[in-house]
Amino acid sequence: MKKHSIAGLFAGLGAAAIWGGMYVVSKIVLEVIPPFALLTIRLVMGAMALGIVIYFRKNKPAISKEQFWNSFFVGVVGYGISLGFQFVGTKLSTASNGSLVTSATPAFVLLFAPFLLGEKTTTRRMIALAVSTLGVLAVIDPRNAELSPTLFWGNMSLLAAALTWALYSVLVRKVSKNGDLLTSSAIMLLGGIPSSLLFGIWEIKTQGLGMITPGIIGGLLFLGIISTAIAMFLWNYAFAELPAAVASLTFFAQPVVGTLLGWFFLAERITPLFLAGGVLIGVGILIATRE
Repeated sequence: MKKHSIAGLFAGLGAAAIWGGMYVVSKIVLEVIPPFALLTIRLVMGAMALGIVIYFRKNKPAISKEQFWNSFFVGVVGYGISLGFQFVGTKLSTASNGSLVTSATPAFVLLFAPFLLGEKTTTRRMIALAVSTLGVLAVIDPRNAELSPTLFWGNMSLLAAALTWALYSVLVRKVSKNGDLLTSSAIMLLGGIPSSLLFGIWEIKTQGLGMITPGIIGGLLFLGIISTAIAMFLWNYAFAELPAAVASLTFFAQPVVGTLLGWFFLAERITPLFLAGGVLIGVGILIATRE
């Protein structure tokens, strides 16, 4: 495998690992700050962090007006629409349903990639997706899912979140071919701010804010810089360097890391099914990267 491909693979796994571990922090911070208000803070902090890096770079690449708006639009899809659906879906459904439905994201990437990128859907990629999907199903255990009619709109929102995140990820690869990835990533984060700010102001007016302690500020710094600026850039880098269908499989590292952290910090039990699932996910990624 090429050097760039290996770097892209580790970037995608790194992003997924960070997101898999951010839920504990998010849960604590969300008790004080409502979801869209928190998302606004994350996006602003993330864009500022990347902006500082760009400012101190020796070679500052120029960006055209077309490249700016293309990146901004991709950000609207990913951070405005997709994360919005995810918040609504999580609120109206359950955490187990969220894990199950959003695991469809790599399959949706496989759907978009041929049309938007001209990437061929090979037999090897289909097998890799199937093996990894079986692995993630073993990790999250679909028997925990709830199919109650009362959760219908929540589940539909989660499905829309998975669909639009897949579209965002494919569009990242398309946009990154014609511009500087770091600059584009910062602009993408800006694309999610208008809608999240609007909903965030409404949340604060109707729900208010809790007490902002040093611990909450630490959590915000983690979510804004690590989980947003760094993780989002790593995810974008993975899609810039790897075929979309291959990069998307690294998404499956999220539930694995989340479960491992739950075992380490919360004494949650790890089952043989989880171990088997983790192996299958690894095998699926190896199959895809051997192409």
